Amino acid sequence: MKKTIILLALVFSVSAVFAQKGKVTSAQNLKDTGKLDKALEAINEATDPSNDKAEKSLPWPKTWEVKGEIFQAIFASQDQNVKALSDDPLTVALESYKKALELDEKDKFSKSVKIKLTLLTNDLTNQAVEAFNNNDYELALKSFEQILDIQDIPVVKEDNPEAVDTVILFNSGLAAFNAQNFEKAVKYYGEAAKYGYNGARTYSLISESYIQMQDTVNALKAVQEGFEKYPEDNGVLTSMIDLYMKIGKNEEALKYLDMAIEQDPNNVTYYFAKGALYEKFGEEENAVAAYQKASEIDPTFFNAYYNLGALYYNKGVKQIEVANAVPANENEKYEAELKKADVWFEKALPFMEKCHELNPEDEMTLESLKNLYYRMKNMDKYNEVLEKLGQ
Repeated sequence: MKKTIILLALVFSVSAVFAQKGKVTSAQNLKDTGKLDKALEAINEATDPSNDKAEKSLPWPKTWEVKGEIFQAIFASQDQNVKALSDDPLTVALESYKKALELDEKDKFSKSVKIKLTLLTNDLTNQAVEAFNNNDYELALKSFEQILDIQDIPVVKEDNPEAVDTVILFNSGLAAFNAQNFEKAVKYYGEAAKYGYNGARTYSLISESYIQMQDTVNALKAVQEGFEKYPEDNGVLTSMIDLYMKIGKNEEALKYLDMAIEQDPNNVTYYFAKGALYEKFGEEENAVAAYQKASEIDPTFFNAYYNLGALYYNKGVKQIEVANAVPANENEKYEAELKKADVWFEKALPFMEKCHELNPEDEMTLESLKNLYYRMKNMDKYNEVLEKLGQ
């Protein structure tokens, strides 16, 4: 009688094991026939730690492999009701496959899980690209990071242990930057830069990330390193010049501007920046020469004409201040000083008129022209400008 009882208990125990493993098989079959809601119910039962019957299916690697498959299928479904079954199916799929590998002590499931991880990488890539295009940069970053996570899983990495996916690293940096997670942007751009991805441009992006964190010291280090590695690249050189100008190191900026002009002598922005720097130094003749060179290279370059006009206009304004400082009883001297101001205003006028020709809607130009025409007693032109300004 005792032997019969023991035998019955053993049969019951084995039946319970197979019942739960059968639940996993049932979940897989339901998934394969497109009944994903039922498949999800079955696999949830088999992976529920509060379910006594799941005691044997929980440590079985196949359980978690099937769970990963089901959640991947939910992601791939075009049925909105099915998609609603999970808020983040690919994350669940990844964690399930990792769990399967963790439990697979006898290495029976690693090959099949590895294939599914490859397919999961494709799904995550599609999700990341779609999220990025929809301006959901947090999800894009998360998806790119999960791809990097997969690439570090030993069963995946063993095929090519030295491989580095610089494209995903760079895209992670790009997504992080757009998500305003600048520390991660520096991290991923930095990794991509180590392997030369995107050349000097990556160093400029590292620098910009530091600038967003208000860390100008490391921002400058980044562009300097980029310039040392890629001295012929005007992009990183321009970034370095901009940064030197932002932090007030104008002499350094001017030095590198000359290098930039040597590399690209027809780049109007370099001459314009050089003119602006010379103005800061009070070297007006050099500033005028730089602005004029910019306008020669590109006769439609608005900013060069505007700065030339503004330079002469401001000199006229300063000369009026000189005239106003003349004692009231020295009228002849006052008039003489005032005429000197008109010389500068006359020089400013053609440049402001050129700006108006290039951009008739620019209000700053119109305001300058209004004052110039009034000063020069050209009332017809003055009234035309007033009309354009709606005054």
